[in-house]
Parts: sequence; C-alpha cells; structure tokens
Amino acid sequence: MKLKQLEGSLSRLRQFQSPKVDLEQYLTRPHIASRMLFMAENSFGDIDGKLVADLGCGCGTLGLAASLLGANYVVGLDIDSEALSIAQENFAELELDIDLVQANVTKLPWKGPIVDTVVMNPPFGTRRKGADMDFLSSALKIAETAVYSLHKTSTREHIKRAALRDVGAKTADVLCEKH
Repeated sequence: MKLKQLEGSLSRLRQFQSPKVDLEQYLTRPHIASRMLFMAENSFGDIDGKLVADLGCGCGTLGLAASLLGANYVVGLDIDSEALSIAQENFAELELDIDLVQANVTKLPWKGPIVDTVVMNPPFGTRRKGADMDFLSSALKIAETAVYSLHKTSTREHIKRAALRDVGAKTADVLCEKH
C-alpha cells in the first residue's frame, strides 16, 4: 500500500467526539499515523507478517494502519470501552479483523515478549505524571522487536534517557520529529 492510500484510508475513520481529558485521549492524526506505520514497515520491516499490539488504541488508528500494511495479527488495548466501540466500528467499516481488549495497559499480566511490534500514542503524562513512561515500560515488556511511540517534543530527551536507564530499552532513537 502506498503512503497516500494509507493516509486516505485513515482519514475516513470515526474519531472521538469528546476525548476524555482525564485519560489524556488524543487524536492520532492520519498524517502522523500513516507516516509512523509506513516507516516502521518500509524502513524496518516491523509490520507486514508481524504480531502487532496497539497500546491505548483509542479509536484504533495505529492498529488499523498496521492491519492495512499487512500485519498478521493486531490486538488493540484500551481502558475506555467507548473508545473500543469506536475502534470496532472503524475495523468493521474497513472489513478488517482485530481483537480489542479492555485493559489497563500499565497493569498487563503478560510476562515476556508476546508480540513482535508495539505501536502507541500514549498519554503524555500531563494529567498523571509518569503515564508516558508507564506505557513505555509495558510496551517494552511485551515487544520482541520494536516499539513505536509518539511523544511530546518537550519530553523527548527525558523519554530517551529514561527508556534506556529505567525501563530496559536497548536503543531509543528519534525516527521522526516535527520542526
């Protein structure tokens, strides 16, 4: 699938009408989501044929992109049942299969790597300090190969240092940034 096709498909998704501030729900815009997943696949081979988890999946944008790019299996996890309902509608509209699980991403019972790749647009930690790092820690526990995560520019260096020092990342690279 070409990048423009992917972005076009994602632009037709239903999104939050009223994002929940306490959960730090943010729209994952089609432009950003398409580029993040397209790069993960075309530069690193981390999507096609892989098992992919979308942590804090919200309306399912990143998981949907993974599915459209050929992931063998996609699971979306979110604490919010309303977000999961929207995600389910989006996947049904595109006739794609995904498993959706209502769960607190920071308290997953899974031990060891269970998916190849994790994609996520986590809370930025503006409402609950450390929420971004809690998500990153969970992602690193379950990902065999790679974690692709969106973060605020202002916290980038802290996230990189903490990922390496505190949560077991082998590398922490900025692959794309907004200028």
